[in-house]
Amino acid sequence: MRLFLGFITIFCLLSCVNRPPKTPRNKKKKNSDETVNVSKKVENGDTRLDLYLPILKGKNVGVIANQSSIIGQTHLIDTLLNSGIAIKRIFAPEHGIRGNADAGEKVNSDVDTKTGISIVSLYGNNKKPSPKDLEGLDVIVFDLQDVGVRFYTYISTMHLAMEACAEQKIPIIILDRPNPNGNYIAGPILDLKYKSFIGMHPIPIVHGLTVGELAQMINGEKWLTDSLQTDLTVIACKDYTHDSILPLAVKPSPNLTNLNAIRWYPSICLFEETQVSVGRGTLNPFEIFGSPYLPVSEYSFTFTPKSIDGMSKTPPFQDQICYGKSLIDTINKGSIDYNLIVNAYKSYSGKKPFFTSKNFTQKLCGGTWLIDALEKGYTVEKIESLANEDIKKYKLMRAKYLIYPDFIN
Repeated sequence: MRLFLGFITIFCLLSCVNRPPKTPRNKKKKNSDETVNVSKKVENGDTRLDLYLPILKGKNVGVIANQSSIIGQTHLIDTLLNSGIAIKRIFAPEHGIRGNADAGEKVNSDVDTKTGISIVSLYGNNKKPSPKDLEGLDVIVFDLQDVGVRFYTYISTMHLAMEACAEQKIPIIILDRPNPNGNYIAGPILDLKYKSFIGMHPIPIVHGLTVGELAQMINGEKWLTDSLQTDLTVIACKDYTHDSILPLAVKPSPNLTNLNAIRWYPSICLFEETQVSVGRGTLNPFEIFGSPYLPVSEYSFTFTPKSIDGMSKTPPFQDQICYGKSLIDTINKGSIDYNLIVNAYKSYSGKKPFFTSKNFTQKLCGGTWLIDALEKGYTVEKIESLANEDIKKYKLMRAKYLIYPDFIN
């Protein structure tokens, strides 16, 4: 019953999240389930100030944060400063402190205009805090809204921050948050031969952990360089369980604008670096996909990517009509839908290769399995069986690091 209640909360996503309008030519039908209300109230780790402010009092603090690091209507940085905490440095991950950088765009070191505190970029050439970056700091606080997917880079930022802290013997505090894809596990385990910033850990694509739980796994399995372990504190969420699927108060990143996009992200992101757009340059990225080279007879939904500042300045197929599918009114209850990429690959009629970068796709997928499967014409059932080969072993490891009640079989 609790699992069912967890699933049913998805149906409220369209009413509980501020959704951008669609393009006029593809008018959206109203979802009949929009009026279902969320019944569960979860408190994020960062709201539990009584548990971590005493640790920070009198310390020189570094904060890893971005636009998702909000407590109510106030940024974590402002909350800490108003509480008398001495923040000496802010570390900015992908998308920057204010979330106005495109995916993959270099984030420059700068100064926070509101507070005057120096910002150190953790995206671009400098993904790991250097000893100089950490000089004079007594503790690091990490507060980012993750989405529970291996190739979402916030967990890579967390890993490298933990490693830097371990090397400099500086404690790190993880302010935990719900995982909006935390009710299922899917996809293959990453082959470490394909380890990169978009996949650092031998975990599935959808790993079923909060960042706090994953941090405990990284520490416990000794995945940091030289098997280091960091001085780790996790401030847990209150009243969260792994069947909780809740609309998020803030966007994790500019192109994940609502819960539905987050739920489809593991499936549609497989189109990155292919001749199929994931919807960048529209107001519904990761809820739609398409290409100028898919047949309109099979893909009747159309959209035209445009430059959108703060979301996608130069999207693929800019100003070209793309033919594809919309998943705006389709609920993903918990799976990677390989049918989407299998059918698009079969229908693709472009002259250029389907994959614009096989190297990127291998890193994204954590191996060659997807490219091999598409080129060899595997069925979706066979792809799923390949992807799930190591899941059972992973679940046993995962169980050791769970903080919250779990309902994943």
